[in-house]
Amino acid sequence: MRIPGRRSLTMAFSAAFLVATAAALHAAPVCNVRNYGAKGDDATKDTAAIQAAIDACARQGGGTVTLPAGNYLSAPIVLKSNITLHLDKGATLLGSTDHADYPAITEFRAPGLQALVSATNANNVTIDGAGTINGQGQSWWEMAWHIRGSGKMGSPHPRPRLVVFDHCKHVLIEGVTIENSPMWQVVPYYSDDVTIRNVRILAPQHSPNTDAMDPFSSSEVLIENVYADVGDDDVAIKSGMPNSPGPDSPSRDITVRNCIFMHGHGMSVGSEIAGGAQNITAENIQFDGTDNGIRVKANRDRGNVVKNLVFRNLTMKDVKNAIVISEYYPHILPKGEVQPAPVTRLTPHFSDITIENLTVTGSTSAGAIFGLPESPVKNVVLRNVTISAQSGLTIGYAQVTGRNVVITAAKGQGITDLAGAKVTLSPGSSLK
Repeated sequence: MRIPGRRSLTMAFSAAFLVATAAALHAAPVCNVRNYGAKGDDATKDTAAIQAAIDACARQGGGTVTLPAGNYLSAPIVLKSNITLHLDKGATLLGSTDHADYPAITEFRAPGLQALVSATNANNVTIDGAGTINGQGQSWWEMAWHIRGSGKMGSPHPRPRLVVFDHCKHVLIEGVTIENSPMWQVVPYYSDDVTIRNVRILAPQHSPNTDAMDPFSSSEVLIENVYADVGDDDVAIKSGMPNSPGPDSPSRDITVRNCIFMHGHGMSVGSEIAGGAQNITAENIQFDGTDNGIRVKANRDRGNVVKNLVFRNLTMKDVKNAIVISEYYPHILPKGEVQPAPVTRLTPHFSDITIENLTVTGSTSAGAIFGLPESPVKNVVLRNVTISAQSGLTIGYAQVTGRNVVITAAKGQGITDLAGAKVTLSPGSSLK
């Protein structure tokens, strides 16, 4: 075996040093927002300073924009390609409470207001760190409550979302806390290769429309190790607004795993699903006190093909409705006698839905699986499902098979079959 001499080692070290030096010279820059004039004093609007840091890094081909500890009050900011927005521990990006700071825009093909943090047509964008993005949405919620109380919800009263990625690729959100959005909190819209990992997303229990995560016509999305405690859907997979004229792209190839969902409306697909949704997996999720557990929802004005959904290894405690698969949104069950309607491009078509290894305790209702007479729900498979609830599972216009299904209802039957129900349970199932 030949042992290198001193000269060879020296040359090797020199070469390594030159490589390391060259790499350091070309390392992505770090742009500290305080170097661009940000105060972080909870009073001064730091919008211009934060945006200047983002733009400076972007001009150098990308880099990390750092918010050190402090409270940075801001109007909307825009991220660019190859930018990491890093929030140090103790750093909070605070959304301005001045409604005039949010410009009117067209968002998701509808009138909207610019999100606090957004990126459009950007690649390789990251938000990370141990800090917080706080939308300070209280005044917006009060506006929404007032409008609802006045019965004017049909009028245009948009609210800004908190974090929006619009037609982006290679997106990562990791480590941060995201909270108190005026409306939906994290929205990948027509975006691909999105990871949301080790994140806390929070809002008061009754704050309106504060969905935690809404992948919208997006693909290759991974949501993992997320703690969500919000006022609306914990996850809502969407793909097209109600009465959409089209075309709408589907949401597809989405995995949600190893999450904890507290208050909120559950793990949802829909209701705005005019582009459809395929290849969705939700696994290893704990639900504690959510309104719903599994929720697949649409109506005749917002549906499309929704198929290949797998929900497995789920535990639910004290949820209101364990399983909701319904084509009657916003209702779960139809009101009165159901008549078939013509099939249109917005008719929902639900099929190939598997629910396995589900344990539910303390539920108000086991839920419902209810399709339209012109578009029944097809091939729902229940496997190793145990539900303890006040009332049982209602099925109509749906094809359901089950193995090792145990539903214990305090009142009524374990399963109630209504018109159009085709239910087959194997031996080992029990309905009480």
